[in-house]
Amino acid sequence: MTTPDDGGIDPRVFRNVLGQFCTGVTIITTVDAGEPVGFACQSFAALSLEPPLVLFCPTRTSRSWTAIERSGRFCVNVLAEEQQDTCARFGSREPDKFAGVEWRPSPLGSPVLTGSLAHIDCTVETVHDGGDHWVVFGRVSSLSEVRDEKERPLLFYRGQYTGIEPDKTVPAPWRDDLEAFLTSTSEDTWL
Repeated sequence: MTTPDDGGIDPRVFRNVLGQFCTGVTIITTVDAGEPVGFACQSFAALSLEPPLVLFCPTRTSRSWTAIERSGRFCVNVLAEEQQDTCARFGSREPDKFAGVEWRPSPLGSPVLTGSLAHIDCTVETVHDGGDHWVVFGRVSSLSEVRDEKERPLLFYRGQYTGIEPDKTVPAPWRDDLEAFLTSTSEDTWL
C-alpha cells in the first residue's frame, strides 16, 4: 500500500490506481449560441432509475461545461469501439472539434454523433462541488434504441483504449442474482 509521509495522496499514484477501473467513453454535447460543443468524458454513470438520472464530472475549467451550463441541456454519446479518432478529437484542444464529424440534433437539440452506440438526451438537474471537478446530475428526457447487440463499446483502461475480446462480443449469460442488483435499490446497491 502506498501512503505518502505527509498523509496526502500522490496525484500520479491516485491516477494509476484508478486506472485499474475500466470505463466506457462518452462524448457529452450541447449547442451553445448556435454552435455544437462537446468533450470526451469517461466520468459518466447511471445515477437513478426513479427519476431517471445520470451524472458526469467535467473539470472546473472546462469551456464545454460552461456551454452546457448555459444551455441547460446535454446529450451523452456512448462511443463504439471504432470511434477512437472521434474520442481523441473531442479530448483534444482542437478549436473546432466538430469539423468533419457527422451529427444530427437530439430531441432537445444537442448533437447526436453518427456511429455512437447509444445516446441519452438530458437536461441539467443539479450541479455539485466535486473538488477540481463538478458533479452534474442530468434528468433523462429521451434515449436511443439499442442499435446492434454485436457492436462493442470503446473502453479506457490503464491510460489507453481497450476493447472486449473478439470472441466475447456479448455479455455473459444473464444471472438471476444480478436481476435484483440491477433493478432494485437498497443500502448495499449503487443503482
